[in-house]
Amino acid sequence: MQKRWNILSANPAEVASLQDSLKINTTLCTILAQRGINDYDKAKEYFRPSLEHLHSPWLMKDMDKAVERILHAFNNQEQILVYGDYDVDGTTSVASMFQFLKSLHDPIDFYIPHRYKEGYGISKIGIDFAKENGFSLIISLDCGIKSADLIAYAKSLGIDFIVCDHHLPDEIIPAAVAILNPKQKDCNYPYKELCGCGVGFKLMTALTEHLKLNTEAYLQYIDLVAIAIAADIVPVTGENRTLAFFGIQKVNTKPSIGIEALLNLSKAKFPMSLTSLVFVIAPRINAAGRMDDAKKAVQLFIEKDPTAAITLANILHSDNTDRREADSSITIEAMEMLAADPNNINRKTTVLYNENWHKGVVGIVASRLIETFYRPTIILTKSGDYAAGSARSVAGFNLYEAIHACRKYLLGYGGHFAAAGMTISIDQIEAFSIAFEEEVAKTIQPDQLIPEIVINTEISFKDIHTSLYNIIKQMEPFGPDNMRPVFIARKVKDAGFSKVVKDLHLRVVLKQEDIILSGIGFNMADKFSLLENSKPVDIVFAIDENEWQGNTSLQLKIIDLLPASSAQND
Repeated sequence: MQKRWNILSANPAEVASLQDSLKINTTLCTILAQRGINDYDKAKEYFRPSLEHLHSPWLMKDMDKAVERILHAFNNQEQILVYGDYDVDGTTSVASMFQFLKSLHDPIDFYIPHRYKEGYGISKIGIDFAKENGFSLIISLDCGIKSADLIAYAKSLGIDFIVCDHHLPDEIIPAAVAILNPKQKDCNYPYKELCGCGVGFKLMTALTEHLKLNTEAYLQYIDLVAIAIAADIVPVTGENRTLAFFGIQKVNTKPSIGIEALLNLSKAKFPMSLTSLVFVIAPRINAAGRMDDAKKAVQLFIEKDPTAAITLANILHSDNTDRREADSSITIEAMEMLAADPNNINRKTTVLYNENWHKGVVGIVASRLIETFYRPTIILTKSGDYAAGSARSVAGFNLYEAIHACRKYLLGYGGHFAAAGMTISIDQIEAFSIAFEEEVAKTIQPDQLIPEIVINTEISFKDIHTSLYNIIKQMEPFGPDNMRPVFIARKVKDAGFSKVVKDLHLRVVLKQEDIILSGIGFNMADKFSLLENSKPVDIVFAIDENEWQGNTSLQLKIIDLLPASSAQND
């Protein structure tokens, strides 16, 4: 699939000023300026993260009310229920808050709603459970901001709520005792992009300060915060980057017993990065909720016995294997359905339904199909008497608005710019599919149907050296809004040693002027012909390290390449 190359620019005055104060090369200064790091102080904070950079939790609206209500519960021996969503952000939030509060108070318990029996967020079943078991305070994490009716129902039963959430509030705000959410319009907290676990971390910080506890009381859970940041795809900027930096340090030096068991079982390579947390930890935690019950994930995170932790890790590992098999087989079936449809090639959307598909993996399947057919995609399966499913978008296209425009066909829907979920009557699927295709065709821009590669800046081979790479490493952890730098090098030629490996990958040895560098292009065997006969190409790549027989050297991780004469310059 052809991709668009989008080469970013930077303010020349900012780049020159940075170069003057930091004394590092223009290439790196360009990338820093693109990320809003445009003076010495910002650069110092960026390259030297410190826990002192974290904002005071008391700046968050309602923090004083939340702390006061929890202390009241402590003093009156109230039963507290820690309630969170079934995804990684929710389960890490619950595990950290439950352990923190349990060290200070008893009785306390935690609750994770069942994905299929209760659905997302606060549930009536969960509130009824709290009432039947004598809980008078619920602390919700990663959910609750959109649950005004259910929180009012809880209040009628004599149950108070403290909401810790990071999702965008509706016009109607729940009548909770306290709502901790930096995205509230009247919240002056300086950093708005915390994940749910991050908001919970702030509450633990405030309680620690108020009770004059050792900072380790909350810092011991910073590895769970890093996992939540990685999995929830929040911006890796500001506080998130600081929390992730120190959380990854803990994962690599002194992880909790549960995390260590999961890492050992998955044969993880150390040191872990934020990206490896996304691919190693997150799928195994998410699989618990997708395939069965996410309470197991919390139990793993809070487990103190290594043997029991290994047992729980094995269960999650097994769930993830089942999840992989399910999403692989469903993806194949979905691809076959599209191949059999003669009209598929002209469509701007994909909407597929099969009553036998596993509800827990339809979102993953939607993402897989986008890798081949780059367009807004909805995968539906039977759920009770109705169909339910997940939608995924392509970069820059507001999926939620398109679904909202077709709402008359739906029983319910929710989500955001890039992803959504929905429920629909089975007899309305075809009509919805037609309406959704028409809406997207009308509103999507042609270039949004072509995958984009964002390139930071051009670089020459002569400027690629160990000192450059060492500074790039200091830009970690990488993630949204702080991605690994991507470069373009022009008029590069095969040095005569490039080859295809395993019929899939491209192993290259390239030269530009007198400088020779090697690299790997995964699943790029089809590009080999572009290198034949020493034809010049423009290549897009990241800089990485390659370890072989104890020796470490720099290598190019090839992302794309085009003939030099036709390479895009936008």
